[in-house]
Amino acid sequence: MEQYEFIVVGGGPSGMSGAIEAARAGVKRVAIIDENLTLGGQLVKQTHKFFGGKAHRAGERGIDIGVDMERTCGELGIEILRDTVVWGIFNHDTLALYQDHKSRRIRAKAILLSTGASENNITCPGWTLPGVMGAGAIQTMMNVHRVLPGTKILMVGSGNVGLIVSYQLVQAGAEVSAVIDILPAIGGYGVHASKITRLGIPIHVSQTLKEIRGQDRVEEAVTIEVDSSFKPIPGTEKTYPVDTVCIAVGLSPLSELAWMCGCEFRYIGELGGWVPCRRETMETTAPGIYIAGDASGIEEASTAMMTGAIAGLSVAERLGYLDPGKSKILRQEKIDGLVPFRCKYFEFRQEANQRLMEMGGVVQ
Repeated sequence: MEQYEFIVVGGGPSGMSGAIEAARAGVKRVAIIDENLTLGGQLVKQTHKFFGGKAHRAGERGIDIGVDMERTCGELGIEILRDTVVWGIFNHDTLALYQDHKSRRIRAKAILLSTGASENNITCPGWTLPGVMGAGAIQTMMNVHRVLPGTKILMVGSGNVGLIVSYQLVQAGAEVSAVIDILPAIGGYGVHASKITRLGIPIHVSQTLKEIRGQDRVEEAVTIEVDSSFKPIPGTEKTYPVDTVCIAVGLSPLSELAWMCGCEFRYIGELGGWVPCRRETMETTAPGIYIAGDASGIEEASTAMMTGAIAGLSVAERLGYLDPGKSKILRQEKIDGLVPFRCKYFEFRQEANQRLMEMGGVVQ
């Protein structure tokens, strides 16, 4: 059986960051496995510029960051297994792959799960009509395949994804009739909300979808206001003539492989649902199994890169390539870099992550 020192499952921002940090620290035989032909994960569809500081690659576009990271992987000699699915992990060190129409197994001393997340949906009459799409799918159609999914859109969800995709839809030539959110306040950063309100797009909070109408496709959407208990208020309906309803109501971690490894889980709603407990090093309760990015809890692309880097440094220490003292200093730099993304609107994430680490057994 082919032997690697470190295998990363998922070539998104967290996976590539983990592989790069480990390889830079001297770890040999590092590989990234991804089901797609192109690495980058969510970065391949992010045309907006990142913000934060230099450590967060502020001012760079996600698509450019993804290309640069993949180039770095090649320069460091990281092996990339494209168009390959990991369908199982056994004994905490053996991965079962499906590649080139056949299965095979490989082994690693340490494994990083950076498998990302799947989009949530909401149900109402008409929710299965053609034209009801997830925000991630619409972003992929526009920014990767250059296909405009519709001309008149209702956006459901005012988190960062909903706000950013609304702006990108307008850039692509579509009209966004409104952004609605069942919560009583906008869920995303103010900078993103301001950009779309300046374009004249209204944001309505305490509203939800009541019904989507149409014969063979979306023709109109009906919204309704909700009270403080999220119950619909009769008589507050509003009808929007649209051909597309974009759903941006959050993500759920894709953590099936972590379940298969026997990792301990806790339900943390602030981080997207059931997530693996982990230590400050991003190691789960399964020895040698690390987790990062959205698979470890829904956050941002910037935090995905930071958590992946922490995991990569921890693996380098585990395998004897990094002195524990130096490893701790380098990890702390990444941990400090997470702070700007876990404050203000999203302070609850800091508390949620702290609870998960305490469950992992190292925070005293």
